[in-house]
Amino acid sequence: MESLEMTAKTVEEALELALRQLDVEREEVEVSVISKGRAGILGIGVEPARVRVTRIQSSQGIASAAIDTVSHLLSAMQVSAMATIKSSGQTSGDGLAIDIIGDDSGLLIGRRGETLRALQFVVNVMLRHRLKERVGVSLDVEQYVDRRVKSLNTLASRSADRAVASGRSVTLEPMSPADRRLVHVALTDHPSITTQSEGEGEQRKVIISPKKARPTDG
Repeated sequence: MESLEMTAKTVEEALELALRQLDVEREEVEVSVISKGRAGILGIGVEPARVRVTRIQSSQGIASAAIDTVSHLLSAMQVSAMATIKSSGQTSGDGLAIDIIGDDSGLLIGRRGETLRALQFVVNVMLRHRLKERVGVSLDVEQYVDRRVKSLNTLASRSADRAVASGRSVTLEPMSPADRRLVHVALTDHPSITTQSEGEGEQRKVIISPKKARPTDG
C-alpha cells in the first residue's frame, strides 16, 4: 500500500496536503496521527503536526458510506470536526474504524465516553438501514479509545498488584460495561487474582481479588 508522512501546522492541514499528494479522497486512505503538534510560546517549542496516510488497496463501499454518514452527523450537530479512516480492517482484521479529529471533537466524547458510544450506535444503525446489511463500524475521537484502553490496562495491573500485596480485594470505581470488560480481559491470565462485577446499573463495579483474599478493601 502506498503511504506517506506529512507535516503542517495542524493535523487537518497535514491531512489535506497528504490527500492532495496521493490524489485520493478521505475514504480511500487510513490515517494515523503521529503528533498533534504544539504551538509553543513566543515561537519557542513549536512542533508541527505529523500524520501518516496510507492508501487502501481497494475502495470500500462501506468505508465511503461510513465517512459520509459520520460527516453528515457532524454537520447536523454543528461540530467543527472531520472523520477519517483509522483502520480499514484490511491489515489488522479489526474491522472498519473511524477517528474524528478537529477543534470541537472533544465535545463528542462525553462523560466516560458515553457520548462517543451513543454516536457509534447511531452511526451503525444508520449504516445498517442504508446498506441493508449489518455492519460493525467503531468510532474514536482524537484516539481517545486507544488512550482509554492503555489507561484501564495500567489501572488493572496496578490494582492487581495492590490486591496481591495486601491480600485484600480492591474495588474499582463504577464503570461502563465496555470499560469493565476491558479490565476483565486485561486480567484474564493473571495467575494470582480473580475479577468479578457487582452492583446495579451505573453503580456496577469491578472487584479484583487475590485468590486467597481477606475482607474487601475499597
